[in-house]
Amino acid sequence: MADNYLIGMDLGTTNVKAILMDEEGNVLARASRENHLIFPGLNMVEQSPDEWWQNSCQIFQEITSNVSEEVLKNIRGICISSQTVTMLPVDRDGKPLRNAMIWMDTRSAKEMHYISMMLGHDHFVDIIGGQPDVAFLPNKILWYKKNEPELFRKTCKVLQASSYINLRLTGKMTADKDQAVRTQCLDINRMEWSEEIGDVLGVNLQELLPEISEVTDIIGTVTEEASRLTGLPSGIPVTAGASDAMTSVYATGLTRIGEGCESSGTTSLVFAGSETPSANNVPVVTKPYSVEGVPYIFDAPINTSGAAIKWYIDNMGQLEAAEAARQGMNVYTYLNEAAMNVPAGSNGTMFFPYLLGERAPLWNSHARGMFIGMSMDTRHNDFLRAVFEGTAFALRHVVETIKASGAKVDCLRITGGGSKSRTWSMIKASMLRVPVMILDGKSGDVPFGAALIAGQATGVFRDMTETIRKVIKVKEVIQPNEEWARIYDKLYPYYIQMYQDLDKDFLRLRNTWIEIEAREKTDR
Repeated sequence: MADNYLIGMDLGTTNVKAILMDEEGNVLARASRENHLIFPGLNMVEQSPDEWWQNSCQIFQEITSNVSEEVLKNIRGICISSQTVTMLPVDRDGKPLRNAMIWMDTRSAKEMHYISMMLGHDHFVDIIGGQPDVAFLPNKILWYKKNEPELFRKTCKVLQASSYINLRLTGKMTADKDQAVRTQCLDINRMEWSEEIGDVLGVNLQELLPEISEVTDIIGTVTEEASRLTGLPSGIPVTAGASDAMTSVYATGLTRIGEGCESSGTTSLVFAGSETPSANNVPVVTKPYSVEGVPYIFDAPINTSGAAIKWYIDNMGQLEAAEAARQGMNVYTYLNEAAMNVPAGSNGTMFFPYLLGERAPLWNSHARGMFIGMSMDTRHNDFLRAVFEGTAFALRHVVETIKASGAKVDCLRITGGGSKSRTWSMIKASMLRVPVMILDGKSGDVPFGAALIAGQATGVFRDMTETIRKVIKVKEVIQPNEEWARIYDKLYPYYIQMYQDLDKDFLRLRNTWIEIEAREKTDR
């Protein structure tokens, strides 16, 4: 029997998931609960922190009830990762003052442009080490300060999603360095909250944001109250945690230069190792990584990958859903088979998956989704295949950008819900002209990466490179289809050029809708 056990939890956009594993990487228990999105207005996407905590408590209770007392006594550490970036204001007692504005929320585009104008775009990039985007924190804080001043005056700290769960577990308000870098409130040259950005916002970021801890710092232990609510033994060490991006890198097992990884879920997180840090002004920048031999990683988030397929099912997939139900099939299984019956190139139909704007490598909130190339000959399944291919075109755009900035990608390790689609993986392999490696059921799961970090933080795993190579397994390797690859090579330049041709029109369209919305509010 193993001597050491670890818990990893990920608070994602669509659900909260957790595992309990032993030091050999064997998963003894797992549980998950669904998170719900709240849409209070145009471009507004929120979630309830109360639901986050309730889900977390239920998950911990389920996990602890399915293992022995001996296992519970030997849980050495807990690591929580989460979606990022989030704006959750809490008062001095740690009570949330409003729902959390999550990364999908784009209501603060005007504030983002104001901050960039006041600082100067190039100087802003130099401070934050990346391209400004509406997904991040400075503009959300400014929107909150302008539009909800009474709540803002009561705000003690602004937390990330994982930091809130850590607060409920330990009583400590903290920020991990990984997510601090991603907030775009951090001066990466000084590794402290930026006074210049704070001055533009009219706030003291040193006071508003928590003290920064290393990802592997032990910030506290499970309190008696948290133990009563979760079923966890009190006293278990809790790490500062990380973003779902960082834990995904651990979970996919990136251990050498040349490997690319994709955590394919509602969104996609794309990674590739680098021997040197990138410049700050490129579309995708490197971040430090703590596995020997891979000092830096390119880290690129794509807004809607799995979300685009879910959108298709909800809005265009009624026929497929009905036929799948008639045949007693899972709707996703049916979609994969239906898409395989359409030739590469979707009979001339192209899909642009910018349903929530786009992060890497466009970094704009005004991009919008499109179908282009329909004709009277276009059939229903052409749209389906085009959605699979459009998300793969977006993946190629990121990979080409990373390679242009100095990385090598000679294979792609895929994990997450998207890895279950063999059709999608075949399209990606052909789109990128590299083998796609599908990881086994436990490997690549974000909570698995969080558990690895917990083991690193508590000394259970002393050599993380060796540990990753030992516990993360490849289940299947999918090779490119040469015929598909030739077609995608011909179509990819059109994918890039057509969006570039429309970019300014989308910006004007976005501004027009802002004007229309403002008039409607005035009329009401």
